[in-house]
Amino acid sequence: MACVESLPVTRVLDQVVNQVRRGPTILVAPPGTGKTTLVPLAFGSERVLVAEPRRIAARAAAQRMAQLRGERVGQSVGYSVRGDRRVSRDTRIEVVTTGLLVQRLLADPELAGTDVVMLDECHERHLDTDLATAFLLEVRDAIRPDLGLLAATATPGKSLPGAGVIDVESPLFPIETVWVPPKRPPLTMEHVAEVVRRAWRETGHDILVFVPGVAEIERVRRNLPGIPSLPLHGRLPAAEQDRALRPGARRVIVATAVAESSLTVPGVRVVVDSGLARVPRIDLARGLGSLQTVRAAKASTVQRAGRAAREGAGVVYKCWSEADDERLPAHPEPEVRTAELTGFALALACWGSPGGRGLALPDEPPAAAMAVAAQTLTALGAVDADGRATERGRRIARVGAHPRLARALLDGAPIVGARNAAEVVAVLAEDSYPSDDVAAVRRTTDRWRPEASLLYRMIENPVERTTSADRAAGIIAGLAYPERIARRRRDAYLMAGGTEAELAPGSPLQGHPWLAIAAADRPAGRVNARVRLAAAIDEDIAREVAAALLSTVDEASATGVKRVERLGAIVLSERAIGAAPAELAAAARRERLRRDGVPWTPLRHRLAFLHRAAGAPWPDVRDEALIESMVDGADVHTALQALLPWPAAKDLDRLAPERLTVPSGSAVRLDYSDPAGPVLAVKVQEMFGLLETPSFAGQPVLLHLLSPAGRPVAVTRDLTSFWRTGYPQVRAELRGRYPRHPWPEDPTTAPPTRRANPRR
Repeated sequence: MACVESLPVTRVLDQVVNQVRRGPTILVAPPGTGKTTLVPLAFGSERVLVAEPRRIAARAAAQRMAQLRGERVGQSVGYSVRGDRRVSRDTRIEVVTTGLLVQRLLADPELAGTDVVMLDECHERHLDTDLATAFLLEVRDAIRPDLGLLAATATPGKSLPGAGVIDVESPLFPIETVWVPPKRPPLTMEHVAEVVRRAWRETGHDILVFVPGVAEIERVRRNLPGIPSLPLHGRLPAAEQDRALRPGARRVIVATAVAESSLTVPGVRVVVDSGLARVPRIDLARGLGSLQTVRAAKASTVQRAGRAAREGAGVVYKCWSEADDERLPAHPEPEVRTAELTGFALALACWGSPGGRGLALPDEPPAAAMAVAAQTLTALGAVDADGRATERGRRIARVGAHPRLARALLDGAPIVGARNAAEVVAVLAEDSYPSDDVAAVRRTTDRWRPEASLLYRMIENPVERTTSADRAAGIIAGLAYPERIARRRRDAYLMAGGTEAELAPGSPLQGHPWLAIAAADRPAGRVNARVRLAAAIDEDIAREVAAALLSTVDEASATGVKRVERLGAIVLSERAIGAAPAELAAAARRERLRRDGVPWTPLRHRLAFLHRAAGAPWPDVRDEALIESMVDGADVHTALQALLPWPAAKDLDRLAPERLTVPSGSAVRLDYSDPAGPVLAVKVQEMFGLLETPSFAGQPVLLHLLSPAGRPVAVTRDLTSFWRTGYPQVRAELRGRYPRHPWPEDPTTAPPTRRANPRR
């Protein structure tokens, strides 16, 4: 462990303290400089609240500061995380999670008794960090001008608007980089384990391995026979986390991104980085949120590598190529741009700023995601017509779980019993599941028990009921996600929201007529959603938990009128009731089109592009514009033809052609489904000789340049720049893999081709 006096941040401690007393301050310091543990101690007798994005980091920071003061945690330095608090009357430095800080601000905006708030690791841009930043700036401006605000970050960015900035350079020990990409993509955890075994043979120090999730941790560890290894992730019990953070005999620590910042794992001089990260994604159209595995940003990989150089010269094994490294995104996307925002929106409503109005949020939340969040909160009764939090909404927020789960806890406890409700909600709150059956997860694991104890204490006047595990699981999952109540239809399940979902082969839920689906996602390239967690139910439970989605309507068609009872998109029953008058038939067709949507055809995508890019006279082809043309029985192509503007329609194939003839002579189909503009997927060799990116209606085409095997190697709207800076790296990486295809040094003068060279 580096001597405290030698850590770089010690040179600026007085400057930081003085600057914070004058106004909001940003401290930019790389990992390992001492900012997390030394800066709070520098404020003397002032009471400091330090906010960390993760529980494991909060506990570790408090333990390290207490160690530096020769004390036990809970004396002058303590911590508070969900389910674990160690403070006393003597505590003047308290480390909390950022989520807990948001809860405290909602309960006591003045933060009475706190002199300084330090937001650590602001560069990670979690939702709670953005909320805490905005709330604290308003508190300081409106009621606590004396409150010191300090944002600590490893990289410059949007931390505190208008704040003074103090930079700390870190003379890290030297780091050797070893590039070890898989021989054949894609990267697997078996390859990562192979690299770990190589690092174990070639070095003599502890190894820290970065993988995207808990399942990947276990997969890597299973492939390390004879090598001692420990897991490290946020869901581990505190004792197991502490075990990984204590020095000991040589070992391998396999971790998620929790070890990327704020933590020092002693003894580590070697890092193996998978180069992968797990980020939240939301499919707004289907209401499916998920965690997706993506390439880590370059800033993250630099931080991971830095873990090897905190105690001496280190080495990092990167499981990708140097050429791939140049194509990594510079920074991770802020979570607000990609995540499901219901909890975020509820916090804003409870603060009194629905939608974030009037707050200095680091980034404006996406309008579409906030609109969906507002609809969800309205359905939960958490906000009123003006978007302000109701008393029920404040109760939901105090639970500290996702609003949907909090609603299921509060409304489900009287039905299934408080203990059952708390335990099922705790299972649903997990982000990885050993089975897709809620009841089976509850029976076979106990990782959820600490969270269940916390949730139980949030239930007012708890009442116990004798309810089977399966019934409790179904009712709670259905209350949380009523639009995911699903009925079996052939080999899939139709959800009330209209999306079809499939169970994994061999699932214990196979064959059940009804499911309450708690977690589902739609992997790229799949038409149907994939069920990740669900409970078997019957129709009576479906009707009970999703009563708001029940409807009975008279639908007309050419053959007559039938009375249809539905649970959302699921037809429960239907019966003929007579012939259909023309007006009723037209109204029924109109309603059906509004419910099911108008299909998106290639022509519709082309016209939508022209409407966005050029405006009039190109028509708006959203559903409402087409439905009236289709009520009388016209198909979508006929309706689109009726909307074509004449005489401008003769320019359709020039302004938005179906295909583009590329330099090789191939007529390649253009994809207009991306709202950002047309996309052309074409092999690199077929574009040789073309100097500028093609454009239509003033919009450059987004080129997906492919390898000879048809895999994307670059995405660009600037072909000129790609030939100059991107192509040399692609050429260096791929010409050995595809030797029969031309890889000229100067692609701008080489003849384009769609064929490989003949075999010799």
